Amino acid sequence: MNTNSKIILGIDPGTLFMGFGVIEISASGITLIIMDVLKLSAKKDAYERLQIIHQKVCGLLTEFRPHEFAIEAPFFGKNVQSMLKLGRAQGVAIAAAMQAGIPVTEYSPRKVKQSITGNGNADKLQVLKMLQRLIAFNEDPQYFDATDALAVAVCHHFQGNSLLKNKTPKVNGWKEFLVQNPGRIK
Repeated sequence: MNTNSKIILGIDPGTLFMGFGVIEISASGITLIIMDVLKLSAKKDAYERLQIIHQKVCGLLTEFRPHEFAIEAPFFGKNVQSMLKLGRAQGVAIAAAMQAGIPVTEYSPRKVKQSITGNGNADKLQVLKMLQRLIAFNEDPQYFDATDALAVAVCHHFQGNSLLKNKTPKVNGWKEFLVQNPGRIK
């Protein structure tokens, strides 16, 4: 890892498939380090699956030493039990990052899609194809959970480096502006 780079871990939480993607941001752009899924057996107890998710996230944190952690927020559906399970998986992953002292940021699925493709209603294939163009990788992963996690990491990078972000402090009136910017007075 370059000393002037930043590592971001993106997670797409799930109780059967948890996607994860790790990227490196450097002066040369975005580099894919790893993108994969953790497959969990539906036959395992729900708490055992949560423990495996926690162990996997802790392992990723130890192995790749990310500077930042981004996770997809649960999609609000009609099935309350599914939402509860997904929320637990998300919470376990977030707890692992917090325990490691890594800043956590959460993004809605719509925000992630909009950040990657420009369309908050894009389908998973559109997100994959745009990621392939942005990061220059060719493989088509077996599960979209992996590309969803990669998209979360890339979205986080884009949000942190937004050109629309105001990098100067806000001022209250012209007098304060002139005091903070004396070189702009003619």
